[in-house]
Amino acid sequence: MRFRHLISILLLASFLLTPLSVTSGEVYKWIDANGKTVYGSKPPENAKLQEIKGNISSFTSVSVESYQYDPNLISQGKSKSASVIMYSTSWCGYCKKAARHFRKNNIPFKEYDIEKSKSAAKAYRKLNGRGVPVILIGKRRMNGFNAKRFDALYKGQT
Repeated sequence: MRFRHLISILLLASFLLTPLSVTSGEVYKWIDANGKTVYGSKPPENAKLQEIKGNISSFTSVSVESYQYDPNLISQGKSKSASVIMYSTSWCGYCKKAARHFRKNNIPFKEYDIEKSKSAAKAYRKLNGRGVPVILIGKRRMNGFNAKRFDALYKGQT
């Protein structure tokens, strides 16, 4: 009886731990059927893949800090209608979540993809970006995204 109980526990444990060993934070680049370059963590089976390596990642926690105004950043002065600036990548889930939140709440924003625009990448480096999204709200900078924290910052700035 104890042997069966032990086997059941071991089987359950192996079942629960299996997804952890399969999950990884890898990002891949591939060309889809329409010839479009796609980035993501779940490529199609037959895709010719290129693993993306580098020092850009999604923030797993949110931090807020002040930042120095720099008139040379592409985000400042060129987009007078946008009160929020976001530096992002196409594969970043938090970036997509932030953009959806901005659209849903009619918050004017300008998004710069740091992998598709050299000037965006340069501005991101000037901000000492280490992950995405980097969101500028007035004189505050949010690294990562959390809707409640963003809303509190945004309401305080407008």
